[in-house]
Amino acid sequence: MSASKPSAAAAAANPPAKPSKTVVRKGAANARALTEDEIRAMPPADYMNDDQLAFFHERLLQMRSEVLAREVDVKERLHQREVFADPADRASAEEEHWLDLRLRERESLLLRKIEDAFRRIRDKEYGYCEKTGEAIGIARLLARPTATVCVDIKGQDERAESQYRDR
Repeated sequence: MSASKPSAAAAAANPPAKPSKTVVRKGAANARALTEDEIRAMPPADYMNDDQLAFFHERLLQMRSEVLAREVDVKERLHQREVFADPADRASAEEEHWLDLRLRERESLLLRKIEDAFRRIRDKEYGYCEKTGEAIGIARLLARPTATVCVDIKGQDERAESQYRDR
């Protein structure tokens, strides 16, 4: 199998075998699932319509439930107390404990971003850059549903951060 990417025409002619992730339209008389491909295929004039907002709302609900499940696992590991006779075993356990604390902190930040995305959906602000007001884009939102800025602004922010970072 070739490692190169197929052309856009070839990709359109041969859709991927992997089933697309779907979400059910809310309020539709004949409720059916929207796929990522259908979301991508919608015309630009339909950007962040009710169907797309419902799609991303469901995607965020799924993300939140996954994060909460991981949080439960981390909490259980953090509450386990073991006594180690060997200092090397204790050092390994402390390192794992530190990593679990770091994971819990990152998951907490992600939960806040998810809740903020729910607020933006509710306020009909979801999908638009917080700094410029431009559309973030379906492809970016599919990759990162909690995105709050467009790719151009994110790139500028990352370049500025790398210039001011301690070296």
